[in-house]
Amino acid sequence: MWQHVTALHARVEQRLAVALQRRHGLGLSEYRALALLAAAPRNELRMQELADRVGLNQSSVTRLVSRLNTAGFTVRDLCADDKRGIYTVLTDEGRERHAEALATYEQTLTGALDEAARESPRLGAAVAALRGAGIAD
Repeated sequence: MWQHVTALHARVEQRLAVALQRRHGLGLSEYRALALLAAAPRNELRMQELADRVGLNQSSVTRLVSRLNTAGFTVRDLCADDKRGIYTVLTDEGRERHAEALATYEQTLTGALDEAARESPRLGAAVAALRGAGIAD
């Protein structure tokens, strides 16, 4: 079953990445960072927390945040309590880009999962298990 889950994951990730890039000029990690920031209290996360949640190492999340800052989607802010701590804060422009991309993300995810379920009984079982657990869609 694990092989089917990983195959499904790779397939869905590829579809999401293509759709987000074509329609919104966002990479998948960029979209996920914006989504995490949009859901966070005060729309901010410490850099290490963002790295952990997106699944990137410190170096990769630094490059990711630099791209988001350059695009105007985020800004960096020092932690008031600990000057060593750096937060990434979602801007209004970043919130708007996330909101625009959210429908694309959800439609593409649902479509990719539905397609996989139709094409392969084994992938269909994986999709059903994920949906039954409340993980997919």
